[in-house]
Amino acid sequence: MKVLGIIIARGGSKGIPGKNIKNLAGKPLISYTIEAGLKSKLISKLILSTDDEGIAKIARKYGVSVPFIRPEKLSKDDTPGLPVITHAVKYMKEENNYQPDVIVVLQPTSPLRRSDHIDEALKIFLDYKTDSVVSVTKAPHNANPYSIMSVNKDGSIKQFQKYNELGNLRQKKPVFYCRNGAIYACTYKCLIENETLYGNLTIPYFMEKKDSFDIDDEIDWKIMECFLNT
Repeated sequence: MKVLGIIIARGGSKGIPGKNIKNLAGKPLISYTIEAGLKSKLISKLILSTDDEGIAKIARKYGVSVPFIRPEKLSKDDTPGLPVITHAVKYMKEENNYQPDVIVVLQPTSPLRRSDHIDEALKIFLDYKTDSVVSVTKAPHNANPYSIMSVNKDGSIKQFQKYNELGNLRQKKPVFYCRNGAIYACTYKCLIENETLYGNLTIPYFMEKKDSFDIDDEIDWKIMECFLNT
């Protein structure tokens, strides 16, 4: 099977300026994802989708292909990820005559995701003959739906989901999982024809908390730096 790995990296990060090429523990953040993708035994071709020449230059230095510079209309602050991924896949088909069977999306903000994680997720994908696989991690107890509160118009708060307070122990709460942003895989048909990363049958790939860190802001960055430098 032809497996196309796509790294998506926009240049205009607001939370952490220049985030994707900023040095994290001695090397650019994006390099962690590039290295993991290139070491994967199951990814057939790895490309980068970016709107930024600086990111493209560093990505090429680390050995990844940058077949195009992403159009400006797909590089705005509010541009969703799906059209960016779809654009990359259609470009590869139309301009490079390359149509993958499977698409794997890798975000640079997950530097602890390794090549073995990618291959394990793809192995699950192939074994289950599924439409999609998404990496998840166990939701922390304070982000559990039974712990979340919503704010009313009058400023008061209420339980998002009612729960018996007599049994409100962390150990007894139902277990929930959340996407960790590290790996998304789907079939070509799922993405191009059904216009989604989540098909009728989506299988989870469970990752440990220590491998699931997702960098969103400066606090996340500092925590990640401390972790990697320890």
